[in-house]
Amino acid sequence: MEIYSTEEQQVDAIKRFWKEHGNGIIVGTLIGLAGIYGWRWYGEHEKAQQEATSASYEEVVKKVDGGDLAAGDAFLATESAGQYQSLMAARLAKKAVEASELDKALGYLDQALSHSKDENLNAIFTLRKARIQLAKGDAAAAKASVELVKNDAFNAEAQELLGDIAVKEGDLAAARTAYQQALTGQAGAPALQLKLESLDSKG
Repeated sequence: MEIYSTEEQQVDAIKRFWKEHGNGIIVGTLIGLAGIYGWRWYGEHEKAQQEATSASYEEVVKKVDGGDLAAGDAFLATESAGQYQSLMAARLAKKAVEASELDKALGYLDQALSHSKDENLNAIFTLRKARIQLAKGDAAAAKASVELVKNDAFNAEAQELLGDIAVKEGDLAAARTAYQQALTGQAGAPALQLKLESLDSKG
């Protein structure tokens, strides 16, 4: 960097610098400030939108729980609902199961999975789907669904369900192995222990 010997030279250099680059610096600064404030506005806008969607979801949940399932279907068509769409679809699937509309429940769970980006929720939805498939008597489809669950946090639930599927298929040895593996992750689970013990009476 050039060293100036007098204050006058420094002043002249500053004047020349601003004459040559001043407009660019000002414009750059304005753009930078616009970017900062624009990002803040975007963040606040996103937060407000999420809060509004959350409030809307809660209102629709009350309607669905009160029997207005059409309100839930309308909410599913709201593209901006994001993750709330998956939660609503799962809730409607539960309602469909309660009404013994298993095919309809499977359709809702497929929607829940298509709208969800959360690994834990996807595991829950997939296991629910497998249980419904098993209830319909489609053990092969149920097993295929369970095998899609790779989340270790749900390994015990997956193994228990594989045990239920094996029982349905008459493979008691596989059922016993699956239940025992499930017990390692659910120590002291009485219902699961009963399932394992019940295999002894089946041969």
